[in-house]
Amino acid sequence: MSLESELELYRQRITTDSYPMSISEIANLYRDGEMDIHPEFQRIFRWSGAQRTKLIESVLLGIPLPSIFVAQNEDGVWDVVDGVQRMSTIFQFMGVLRNDEGVLVEPFVCEAAPFLTSLEGVSYEPFEGASKSLTRAQQLDFKRSRIDVKIIKRESDNRAKYDLFQRLNSYGSIATPQELRNCLLVSLSRTHFDWLQNLAGSEDFKQVLNLPGRLIKEQYHIELALRFITLRMLPEERISSIGNIGEFLSAEVLSLVEKGDSEMRAEEEAFSATFKILNESLGGDAMRKLNPVTGRTEGAFSSSAFEVLALGLGHFAPSGTSAADVVQARETLWNDPAFAPGHATGQRADQRMKRTIPYGRRLFAV
Repeated sequence: MSLESELELYRQRITTDSYPMSISEIANLYRDGEMDIHPEFQRIFRWSGAQRTKLIESVLLGIPLPSIFVAQNEDGVWDVVDGVQRMSTIFQFMGVLRNDEGVLVEPFVCEAAPFLTSLEGVSYEPFEGASKSLTRAQQLDFKRSRIDVKIIKRESDNRAKYDLFQRLNSYGSIATPQELRNCLLVSLSRTHFDWLQNLAGSEDFKQVLNLPGRLIKEQYHIELALRFITLRMLPEERISSIGNIGEFLSAEVLSLVEKGDSEMRAEEEAFSATFKILNESLGGDAMRKLNPVTGRTEGAFSSSAFEVLALGLGHFAPSGTSAADVVQARETLWNDPAFAPGHATGQRADQRMKRTIPYGRRLFAV
């Protein structure tokens, strides 16, 4: 295929539009629910007070801001793909930003700025806690400042949106790869994001994982739910060619959003059945290593235990596996010399999974 043919093909996969809008127009879209910057994104991408102040200073000085990219969802609402922190900073400064519960967030008060030193302590409008505010003329200048908006239309191909999202990832500090996947998933399908989040929030799942608060905050439980969904029925020949697990999971987000209602119900049934029996039989010790000498569990969450026990059991779920079968499978796992302490030290996840996932399937094979 020639370069020109490839260009024609891929240009057809994504439909875009572009036009400048005033901050006032964009703020009105946000107020009316026609633009979504997602509270999930706001928690992930964190700007310091100095970074936010610098942005407000740039607007006041008339310095052009980078374009923001929005993706039009199924309902016609604009999901902000690139520019989340810029828009949330502007909305908070103006006093219109809302949190997860729809409650207004306290307006942002500027710090000392690189050029406008007198900006320190300034708010958009007067409110208790701010020493001074913009004048009416300055507010009007601020609202009339224009930002170029690039719109990815809803008829665009999801795979093209995925690639664009990856390329445009210029947000603030990303804590974990899973948080980026969450944002990608929200942009592609809020329905599938909510579904995955609900699975990861189930009591049986949380009890079985028994993760520390730090990993929950970093969304690791959602990554594990995604691993379960994408790996439990993966053919063994594909397991051996997963490669980097992070890149694999990010690419699988595309397959996830293509699942229909019946597929989602089947996945949810398998997920629920798996973690219900794991919780009933092993509880919070399920994903910890079992010391075959002392008979006690030790250490923190074990990826090997998850891949062998959860994915092995999940491959056949729902099934007639009993609690006694699960207890026996765990004993078999940790009494196997191949899984002695240190067996996976320094080993990449994909190399480990070549052994653990097929091993788990054999343990629970009917």
